[in-house]
Amino acid sequence: MNETNIQRGNDAEDRALAFLETQGLRLVTRNFLCKVGEIDLIVRDQTTVIFVEVRYRQDTSRGTGAETVTRSKMIKIINSARYFLTQHPIHAELDCRFDVISISASLDWIQNAFTLDDTLQKDSR
Repeated sequence: MNETNIQRGNDAEDRALAFLETQGLRLVTRNFLCKVGEIDLIVRDQTTVIFVEVRYRQDTSRGTGAETVTRSKMIKIINSARYFLTQHPIHAELDCRFDVISISASLDWIQNAFTLDDTLQKDSR
């Protein structure tokens, strides 16, 4: 990824985080990286820890950013979230949710964008 793409990604994450904070969510960590994957933003409210994938698309003629979150990416995020929760047990007692923020000309916040069940159901087909 070239420097311009990295900066665009960072800018999109900044915009997503600012939006989530206006919704009353608090940042836990950003760009959580482990051997199985990365989570762009981890935020929480009083009772829920939310793992957020941020996707930026300058041109949506071939789909939105949310549409680029593949089953493989979902599995990486879920496995990364599991690892995060083992390393941070204070959050393990909270409800968990997986959201996607898709950014193009506008910002689209998709709450409960996917679940563990979604990835399992696709395995059985």
